[in-house]
Amino acid sequence: MVWCVFAVNIEIIIMERTEPLMLLLSQIINGLQLGSIYALVALGYSMVYGIIMLLNFAHGDIIMVGGYVAMLTIAAGVHPLLAVVLAILACMALGVVIDKVAYAPLRSSPRISLLITAIGVSFLLENLAQNIWGANARPFPNSAIIQGSALHIGDVQIGITAIVTIVVSVLSMVVLTFLVQKTKRGKAMRAVSEDMGTAQLMGINVNNTITFTFAVGSALAGIGSILYCCTYPQVSPTMGSMLGLKAFVAAVLGGIGSIPGAMIGGFAIGMAEVLVRAVGLSDWTDGVVFAILIVVLLFRPTGLMGRPMTEKV
Repeated sequence: MVWCVFAVNIEIIIMERTEPLMLLLSQIINGLQLGSIYALVALGYSMVYGIIMLLNFAHGDIIMVGGYVAMLTIAAGVHPLLAVVLAILACMALGVVIDKVAYAPLRSSPRISLLITAIGVSFLLENLAQNIWGANARPFPNSAIIQGSALHIGDVQIGITAIVTIVVSVLSMVVLTFLVQKTKRGKAMRAVSEDMGTAQLMGINVNNTITFTFAVGSALAGIGSILYCCTYPQVSPTMGSMLGLKAFVAAVLGGIGSIPGAMIGGFAIGMAEVLVRAVGLSDWTDGVVFAILIVVLLFRPTGLMGRPMTEKV
């Protein structure tokens, strides 16, 4: 009888000690999942900024368009995987159109003109979406896109959506790094980012290179849109606003213009958000994220992996 009581007490002690560890592991997985989405969007920010020094604040609204395209095509009976491809292609096309119509004519204008234009394009897309699809959020058929059983580690259940989100994010970074570092198009992108004028003199088609950069960045936004909608299954005209701003913070934290920096910044912001919620301060989540932005700009403006930028005169 004594041994039974002793064994029960030991089991209770073990459970009390392992439960916080399981809770911590669960929060880490949640942070990595959310951070993966921020990282994908931040990669698009970093690519565009790295090549033409433009903070494309319409990037978040491209995400919104991708969500609506995927939802509407699935509702129309299109196969979910084809709907995902169509959503990504729609984001790419929209990114290229925005560049050609709104940004290309202002290439030689002051940066403030480009920035104001980007903000204007963002508001335009949001208002168009509200007029076309209404202001209310709509449910997103996430179960039609990602299916599978959860992974169990002890008492922690890792959903298939979290696994797919993290894996796709890491693979996207690897593919993008290969594209930028090892391909001819990537070399052209790096040359344009270093010195646009010299690159043009060397025979590089600068406008085509910039357009290609917008296409790739918008494709990443499309992938991020699908993963975000699968994690939080609804779409609305303003869904990309806060997501885009937080991804911008992630890009600044990691070092805007740096591919690995965008990933690290995304994971860091995702972990920060989840941990703030875990300690019961959900109302402070957004405040903490933007406080991180202020601290980074004050003490390390180039971010964790960014490099100092010098003005060419």
